[in-house]
Amino acid sequence: MHFGLIIIGDEILSGKRQDKHLPKVIELLNARGLSLAWARYVGDDRERITQTLRDAMASGDAVFSCGGIGATPDDHTRQAAAAARGVPLVLHPQARELIVERMRDIAAEQGQPFEPDRADNVHRLNMGVFPEGAQIIPNPYNKIPGFSVGEVHFVPGFPVMAHPMIEGLLDGRYATLHGSHRTVEQSVIVFGAMEAALTPLMEAVECEFPGIKVFSLPSVDHPQWGRHIELGVKGPAAAVPLAYARLKAALLAEPIRLGPEMVR
Repeated sequence: MHFGLIIIGDEILSGKRQDKHLPKVIELLNARGLSLAWARYVGDDRERITQTLRDAMASGDAVFSCGGIGATPDDHTRQAAAAARGVPLVLHPQARELIVERMRDIAAEQGQPFEPDRADNVHRLNMGVFPEGAQIIPNPYNKIPGFSVGEVHFVPGFPVMAHPMIEGLLDGRYATLHGSHRTVEQSVIVFGAMEAALTPLMEAVECEFPGIKVFSLPSVDHPQWGRHIELGVKGPAAAVPLAYARLKAALLAEPIRLGPEMVR
């Protein structure tokens, strides 16, 4: 199974806020021997969000969607998820209980009586209106849950809430996948070569070693090595040494200079 990430919100695309989800999700996945296959950024446009979620639901991937699940006019994710799934929105009974519990806690903290029928409290229940058949995702920060529709999981845009919720899914629902994406990289710094000239070698190594990916990372102004290419292979630990040996042997036969070697 592959993992994907959707980040929703005009504030990210406009630059008002910096995205903290992408690096954190990569970190959480890597720590468990998993990896991120793709990521998408989407503004607060319901039709565009709906199409993005429709694609995610059809992908078969495990997808985390961050943002837009509140109950203000600029939050469209819940409605878009229902449209993408082709089901109505309904108040989830367990979500309702958790939201009421949260409102009761807030009233107690403020020393006020809990008034469930007050207009603002009734409106807060909209945060528990999910696509029919959704499952809730516990929120350890403030109890207001997210929800899952199949393998697509919806969490708030706030990192302090979203990241523990994603971590809970990884260590619960996807615990059996831990380590299944783990790969090894082996590379060398190459001086005096052009990517175009190295491409046939890269293609040959990938052809000879199924499951191995060859990568090329050029740099023109590296503070230590200046202009260079980091050329390497990545894949299953058992296959990488042989593929790298083939790559390096071919490089040594060329009129180029090799620098430091790295294993990650």
